[in-house]
Amino acid sequence: MASAGLARLQGLFAVYKPPGLKWKHLRDTVELQLLKGLNAGKPPAPKQRVRFLLEPVESSKEKELTLTANRVPTLIDHPLVRGLAFTSLKVGVGHRLDSQASGVLVLGVGHGCGLLTDMYNAHLTKDYTVRGLLGKATDDFCEDGRLVEKTTYDHVTREKLDRILAVIQGSHQKALVTYSNLDLQTQEAYEMAVSGVIRPMNKSPMLITGIRCLQFAPPEFLLEVQCMHETQKQLRRLVHEIGLELKSTAVCTQVRRTRDGFFTLDDALLRTQWDLPSIQGAIQAAAPRVAAELEKSLRPWLGTQEPPGPGQPWDSERPRSALEPESHVGH
Repeated sequence: MASAGLARLQGLFAVYKPPGLKWKHLRDTVELQLLKGLNAGKPPAPKQRVRFLLEPVESSKEKELTLTANRVPTLIDHPLVRGLAFTSLKVGVGHRLDSQASGVLVLGVGHGCGLLTDMYNAHLTKDYTVRGLLGKATDDFCEDGRLVEKTTYDHVTREKLDRILAVIQGSHQKALVTYSNLDLQTQEAYEMAVSGVIRPMNKSPMLITGIRCLQFAPPEFLLEVQCMHETQKQLRRLVHEIGLELKSTAVCTQVRRTRDGFFTLDDALLRTQWDLPSIQGAIQAAAPRVAAELEKSLRPWLGTQEPPGPGQPWDSERPRSALEPESHVGH
């Protein structure tokens, strides 16, 4: 029944957003497919009511009529009379991806929209693979942006890139401790640092908890970035700033999210799987893990100041350098 199908749609699931697709269009597409699946279910048997109908008396030769009680279906609930059973569905979007980016995008249905808020409050990290191209700079840090400058890159080596990445990670780790408002001399802070659950308690710029080079084949290079409170534009800017630190220039050719909190690429439904049965199965499979991970992540921060809700930016008014986040603490 449709009501049973709707009951199995309460929770979180992940989809894979391809590049070139806006998140709003993706959400609307998923909602349309879910409504189509719910309305395609077999409708319940129509209710019966008693109606007195005029019928001829069988033994009468003068064609006499009599009222006879008959059970007839009630058409008030028929789809052709009432219309579609489901015309709207509440589908929420987690940490968004811009149209150029791709990867894991978490959606929530029903009470899953509230779980999306819990994901924001937990300050979970996300993983990205970011591809860069040495030798040129553009106005928007993308490969297809307006060309601003072309430079040489023959002097750039893997060792130089690794040193810069180490400096970036070190400076961001210091900023993470600062924004967490923890006293590192306490036992609680020590235990949280050992377990890796130190997270900012208020709004902060993008914080990078890990960054390394996966591939280096000049002019191309591929980075793996673990971060929080980021936007995809900030990640592209990061590639630009790395190019400058290398005494060259660089543009970003790809931003791909491979993990959003406890959802990975393995959990993400492809476009051909954006249908009712696949999404119901994904929600049911993820439900125990979602409950356990959120409980574990939110426990250390109970009683702290409430962070911004979904859709509210973590970034402050002006752009900050991705290389030195701690320089703006307190502003």
